Amino acid sequence: MLPPECVREMQTAWIPHLTDPALDRLIDLLEKASPLLIHGCFTKALPMGCLATHAGWHHPRTAHLTQDAGICWLYQVAGLNPATSHVIREWDLRGGSQDYEVRADFLALLREGREARRQRTDDIPSTPDLVSI
Repeated sequence: MLPPECVREMQTAWIPHLTDPALDRLIDLLEKASPLLIHGCFTKALPMGCLATHAGWHHPRTAHLTQDAGICWLYQVAGLNPATSHVIREWDLRGGSQDYEVRADFLALLREGREARRQRTDDIPSTPDLVSI
């Protein structure tokens, strides 16, 4: 089980700033326990990166970066200090995708975030209501 501050950070700072492709990519990597999703550093060798790096590679403000995409995404987009991020610390301390429980917990949070996002967009009418005068 993830600590409350980690869950809160994921829900308030990560998920709202993830692009749809980044959200889908992280979910896919976590589902597969992909070796491309690493822990202990932001980037090993392209295309291997941590949660933040994959988020950064799929965001328009940081997609052009390679090694520093995760650090820049956390700081410039999510508004977090990479050195004190609860999500990064928990991911690294627990062994990242090697730990089934932490992987499942992050996967559940990301899936919930994606579902909530889809429900919000489903509530938006496809065509505006016309008002007669």
